[in-house]
Amino acid sequence: MTPLFLSHYTATSCIGTGLAATRAMLAAGRSGLGHCDFETVTLDTWIGRVPAVEDVELPPALARYRARNNQLAWLGLQQDGFINAAHAAVARYGAQRVAVILGTSTSAILETEIAYRRRDPATGALPAEFDYRGTHNIHSVSEFVRAAIGAQGPAWVVSTACSSSAKVFAAAARLIATGLVDAAVVGGVDSLCLTTLYGFNSLELVAATPCRPYDPTRNGISIGEAAAYALLERAPAELPDDAVLLTGTGESSDAHHMSSPHPQGLGARLAMEGALRTAGLAPADIGYINLHGTGTPANDAAEGLAVNTLFGSGTPASSTKGATGHTLGAAGGLEAVFCALAFTDGLIPGSPGTDTVDPAIAIHYERTPRRAALHHVLTNSLGFGGTNCSLVFSRAGGASR
Repeated sequence: MTPLFLSHYTATSCIGTGLAATRAMLAAGRSGLGHCDFETVTLDTWIGRVPAVEDVELPPALARYRARNNQLAWLGLQQDGFINAAHAAVARYGAQRVAVILGTSTSAILETEIAYRRRDPATGALPAEFDYRGTHNIHSVSEFVRAAIGAQGPAWVVSTACSSSAKVFAAAARLIATGLVDAAVVGGVDSLCLTTLYGFNSLELVAATPCRPYDPTRNGISIGEAAAYALLERAPAELPDDAVLLTGTGESSDAHHMSSPHPQGLGARLAMEGALRTAGLAPADIGYINLHGTGTPANDAAEGLAVNTLFGSGTPASSTKGATGHTLGAAGGLEAVFCALAFTDGLIPGSPGTDTVDPAIAIHYERTPRRAALHHVLTNSLGFGGTNCSLVFSRAGGASR
């Protein structure tokens, strides 16, 4: 594929609102998880909560979108000058030439959960002020962001669980390659709600302690929330060596079981192979793998086997889920930004929460952050029974290996 330039990017999660705080926590190998104190939830678990999201005010013109997911989306847009960069892209290319493609899993379903408590006791009707399109609708966040930046190009949401905001990079690359747009705001926004916390708990996938990816004692996920964005554009002829490029995308489906990964990680391997193929790279070219690494026994084992099959046991890899929790539909976008920071900061992130590495998984797993000069990195967002997506990012100075 023709490489695309990540001209601007930003991230907001429990480890930081904006890049400065995020990169400091990654460099220190610290976690932002805390014991669950969200809403009325009584589960004994840990979450990655972004502070004060509920206090974020939206502009009056966008008031109908007020909901935790869109408040988090707005908070994220304000960081690192991202909304100004998006406005500049709209002015530069024209409003209809800028797309907005975002990933989420539950959008603002929290508003419906709250409205349901307030339903009419006689009729069961939801409160009259409840605005489904502005809040709960899965398209709400892309409609909100498109309005916030003044774009009028194609806009949609990808909602494929864990792979959602990784697949938006592939979708945007196709839009730009076909000439339909000149730039795209991509990323993911997913916020805490009762549906995901109680839902994953009912599947017995929620850990009672902070998650421990790739640790032999791992026993489940910690759920988090995040907003992460990148502005994708065609790469200009001249770029500084440390500029970040999207150079490869690979998508697959497990098609093995409704909720279990293929035991040999076949779907994960196909996604990684596709990303390498479109990037024109060999496994040996990858200097770091950002693992999906959720912290569940079966998922980590399947991903680890797939990584070993393709890369062997020498390529450094880590999971940041112990720092941020699993931010579900925002995870792919958030970890794409972590990969961009890996280039600019020369840092392989560590794996907070992992005390020891499962000896049954033969990969080069990094527990603590360390300095490294990177040229190409790969990040996994895997559905394990659903859809998978792997992305390759390259440092402009190393894009030709």
